[in-house]
Amino acid sequence: MKKITLIFTLFLITASLVSKAGGYQVSLHGQKQIGMGLIGTSLSTDASCLFYNPGALGFVKEKLSFSGGMSLLRSMVAFQYRDPSTYTAETDNPFGTPFYFYGAGRINDRISVGLAINTPYGNSLEWEKDWAGRYLIESIKLKAIFFQPSVSYKINDKLSIGAGFVYATGDVDLTKRLPVAGVDQVDGTVNIKGGTKNYGFNAGILYKPTDKLQIGIDYRSQIDMNVEGGDVTMTVPSSLSTKFPAENKVDVTLPLPANLDIGASYQFTEKLMLGFSLNYVFWGVYDSLIFDFETNTDALADSRNPRDYSNTLIFRAGGEYNVNKLLTVRAGGYYDPSPVNTDYFTPETPSLDNIGLTCGVSVRPVKNLSIDLSFLYLMGKETKAEYIPDAFGGTYKSRFYIPGFGFTYSL
Repeated sequence: MKKITLIFTLFLITASLVSKAGGYQVSLHGQKQIGMGLIGTSLSTDASCLFYNPGALGFVKEKLSFSGGMSLLRSMVAFQYRDPSTYTAETDNPFGTPFYFYGAGRINDRISVGLAINTPYGNSLEWEKDWAGRYLIESIKLKAIFFQPSVSYKINDKLSIGAGFVYATGDVDLTKRLPVAGVDQVDGTVNIKGGTKNYGFNAGILYKPTDKLQIGIDYRSQIDMNVEGGDVTMTVPSSLSTKFPAENKVDVTLPLPANLDIGASYQFTEKLMLGFSLNYVFWGVYDSLIFDFETNTDALADSRNPRDYSNTLIFRAGGEYNVNKLLTVRAGGYYDPSPVNTDYFTPETPSLDNIGLTCGVSVRPVKNLSIDLSFLYLMGKETKAEYIPDAFGGTYKSRFYIPGFGFTYSL
């Protein structure tokens, strides 16, 4: 019998998402920043800077600041099998709901502290029933939550530094088919569930050479998500039960790459601010995915699955215009190249070269309170790609529609 190797290729990642930064990284961490092309490294508007640059917290003017919100992610991925076939398939994904909450306060003129809670990785992906790639992936549900207590120290009126400790926790539920149909010609199935936790850090600097110019640098560390003893449940014909144990365990590690962000913003007038950021993502650490099963058989072996990701540089630009005391409008855009090697392109993470267009608005109905809205439209460039180990390939394209809402309250 042909050896069948399980490919558990997605943990704490999203088709992500989600305004994903290529691969499986999510960037929906503040409605104001989303509205401006997801820039944020050089901004010190409120507590939401905790994720983008904890060093900026020292320049938040208010004594207390709180920000919370959620995005509604609707994603669609289409696949067409390689020529001359005319076969097509699409995902039927449920809405994703990445969220965030930030709270911060000044201890004194120099020291500020805060807490960030957000979801940098997580989403749901469901392909059509019985689609051609069902042996690679049928559906996945995953979620991850990051907790980041932080502290910032304002050295002087021009420079502030900050850092945060990151505690990451999450789980995954993945289902795929097995090509081991019995007399009824029904495929076997495998379901994998697992959870994990790990630690990292976020550190940044904000420099203000003039009253109008702000320059920020931020580094978020790599976090390896190690799944140990994930539950594996298999459904196969009874004649194959000895080759595919009904219950098994698996260990696997997925690296969440480090990020180095550099940005600048300039207040051209009292009303107009423009900025940009460069986000360098160290995707090169994702070279392969190794699966270590507790119980092996001649049909179920441990495996090393190539990924061969490459580091990427994302360019973002945007700005905001204060119409009056009640209303601020925003717009922006970015280009996010895919880190994926097109020879090892899997439909679990159909990451394409993405162009994002954003807009947003803040309304201040009462003193100290801002209602923040955003919208992100993400276009994935049509790409021909293949996963060589399984000889599965074709053309992929994607679209993401992501409205978001939130609030900011400051004292």
